[in-house]
Amino acid sequence: MATKPATADYLVEQLSGAGAISVKKMFGEYGVYRGDVMFALICDDELYVKDTPGGRALLAAPELKPPYPGAKPCLRIRGDRCEDADWLADLVRVTVRELPAKAASKKAPTEKSRAASAPTSKAVAKPKATAKPKGGTTSKAATKRAATPSVRRRAR
Repeated sequence: MATKPATADYLVEQLSGAGAISVKKMFGEYGVYRGDVMFALICDDELYVKDTPGGRALLAAPELKPPYPGAKPCLRIRGDRCEDADWLADLVRVTVRELPAKAASKKAPTEKSRAASAPTSKAVAKPKATAKPKGGTTSKAATKRAATPSVRRRAR
């Protein structure tokens, strides 16, 4: 069952005390982000926060449950807890602080990548080598056909 957009909107509003919160739709469900860090999922109209020691400490009895089959278990946040915006903001801050920061999207270029991206003075395409018949040399026409790509034209 897919999450309703109204549920995602409500949870974004409740979580906004922790800063700029955004959601991205993913296969009928939502990934929840603070900045570039995905810290939660909204699946089947329920909030699942990534499991961290700090998040567990904020929950009296943490319930670990995968948000979808095959997923890592996350902290399932019950509906009554989702109504407390201040508590949710604390949970988001603690969780995001304990999650690894996203790697920089642009890495410093290495020598190898610089050499590969360096412009060349004059690029000339080399023709493909053609197989010669066993009996000797090939004719000029056969060489020309081998070097020219074949193009089929459709009759209209």
